[in-house]
Amino acid sequence: MKVHLQLKQAQHLALTPQLQQSIRLLQLSTLDLDQELEKFLMDNPMLERADPGQEDMPLSLGALVGTNTAESSTGHDAQESADAPEPWQDETSWSLEDSTGPSWQDTEDNGDYPYQCVGPITLLDHLSAQLRLMALSDRDHQLMTLLLSHLDESGYLQQPIEEIIATNPSDADPIEPGEIQVTLKLLQSLDPVGVGARDLAECLTLQLQALSAPEPVRQAALAIVKDHLPLLAARDHTRLRKTLGLSEELLRAAHKLITQLDPKPGAAFNLTETRYVMPDVLVRKQKERWVAQLNREAMPRLRINALYAGLMKSGAGPSNTLNTQLQEARWLIKNVQQRFDTILRVSQAIVDRQQAFLEHGEVAMRPLVLREIADTLGLHESTISRVTSQKYMMTPRGLFELKYFFSSHVSTDTGGAASSTAIRALIRQLIAAEDCKSPLSDSQISDILAKQGLQVARRTVAKYREAMQIHSASQRKTL
Repeated sequence: MKVHLQLKQAQHLALTPQLQQSIRLLQLSTLDLDQELEKFLMDNPMLERADPGQEDMPLSLGALVGTNTAESSTGHDAQESADAPEPWQDETSWSLEDSTGPSWQDTEDNGDYPYQCVGPITLLDHLSAQLRLMALSDRDHQLMTLLLSHLDESGYLQQPIEEIIATNPSDADPIEPGEIQVTLKLLQSLDPVGVGARDLAECLTLQLQALSAPEPVRQAALAIVKDHLPLLAARDHTRLRKTLGLSEELLRAAHKLITQLDPKPGAAFNLTETRYVMPDVLVRKQKERWVAQLNREAMPRLRINALYAGLMKSGAGPSNTLNTQLQEARWLIKNVQQRFDTILRVSQAIVDRQQAFLEHGEVAMRPLVLREIADTLGLHESTISRVTSQKYMMTPRGLFELKYFFSSHVSTDTGGAASSTAIRALIRQLIAAEDCKSPLSDSQISDILAKQGLQVARRTVAKYREAMQIHSASQRKTL
């Protein structure tokens, strides 16, 4: 083996800790940013939140002193963080709305339990509460517990009774099919009506049997749900009338009654956690032009801790440790400031290009891609992607994620382009105005758009319609 030396020249990009932090903070949502800052506050005594009543420092970027336009801000790409430290100022601060407290309800009247945690009621909780009011034997309770354990989120028993019996523990008393059928009838008598059904037909039948409706209408509805649900789902009303011998008026009344039923009676108890969104940017009209402003309620108020800073200056504390923590605190404040400045610059660039949307709504949305904003602001496309993810803009037309304003384009007869968002809005308008007895097919919608100068293929119309969760023409047809 021969040993020799070789000289090579290569280029590589090294991300400093400050730059890595800047990139990470830029892609965080407002909620995630607040949680990230809490970690810094716990680890670094040089950093603290300012009291809400204290004055904010006038910032050089202009973003936090009421400046509305992106041209007044001087932020830079998150990938171009300055290496030189800023002069340290103790009073640097921003604002952030206090996080909500825990979901505890004061119950001082109860001496044993001064506080009570309030949580959602599940389907099992709801059913168990009803069963506690009944005088059930130990055997009935055992069988009911077995059935409840096999209910799905919609309140159905998806497994056959034979399979449910087979899951009974081997050391328990054997279960006869007859006795579990009795228990099933008891379960199906509970609220919500339809719980314990083994399929959709049985679920709707249980609900119709419990309704007080005109008997001819109820009987017609029962006949449909028991044996002819596929015909109803296919909107084959002509065949339904002939098969059941119903008049059009009676079929219409039966159909209306069925649509009032709940196909998933247990779904109402499957409450998902609601995540509240605080807008990062507010859009207002000023002098005939729409402008973006940062939402001060979403901005954290941070500053250097004066006590520890004083100890460092007086030499009373461990200077090396405090110097390191001071530098880290300064970096964090600078990077958070730069994060909001970049958000404002990108938001204003979006607003400048979507003025027509703000005036007229979705039908006036213009095509927009990340590259266009990146070239305008001199930022990298990946930076625009980070900024527009999980950042929200409050407009007079609603709250939107920044990504919402970016969409592909569809060519027009005049050589221009229309936003796919605008095309979706037009399709939605056409369907909303159609004759319910003769709904528009995807081909007809494509032809109507073509007459308006928009070349949209039938397959594209179908794709957009399905993305908006709109049924096909045959499924939208009503009596």
